[in-house]
Amino acid sequence: MKGIAFIFMGLATVSALIGMAWGIQMSASGDHSLFPAHAHLNLLGYVSFAIFAFYYHMVEGADHGFLPKLHAAVAVLGVVLIVPGIVFAIRESGEVLAKAGSVLTLLSMLIFAVVVVTTRRR
Repeated sequence: MKGIAFIFMGLATVSALIGMAWGIQMSASGDHSLFPAHAHLNLLGYVSFAIFAFYYHMVEGADHGFLPKLHAAVAVLGVVLIVPGIVFAIRESGEVLAKAGSVLTLLSMLIFAVVVVTTRRR
């Protein structure tokens, strides 16, 4: 595995490790109030990034060009904004980051959809 696939798999692994440690911390403290942010980190950071990694690794040519790089940048920025944004929203400190992260996450999935469709046509 190399290139965009390796980057996504590395980020998936880091997301899983942070998510697991966070889950243990929530369990140990008995405070599960931030579980929505924890769940988004696991789903978007671990699961989605791993799926992206497998796709880019397994589908020949999918990792070529500008779109996969744009996809990676937008997906990573989306997760980096949405997870703390959800924490801020839960703590009633504002929803701007959560909203921005949500829009970027949706945009990253749209970019991935274009990658999938254009790869299929090749």
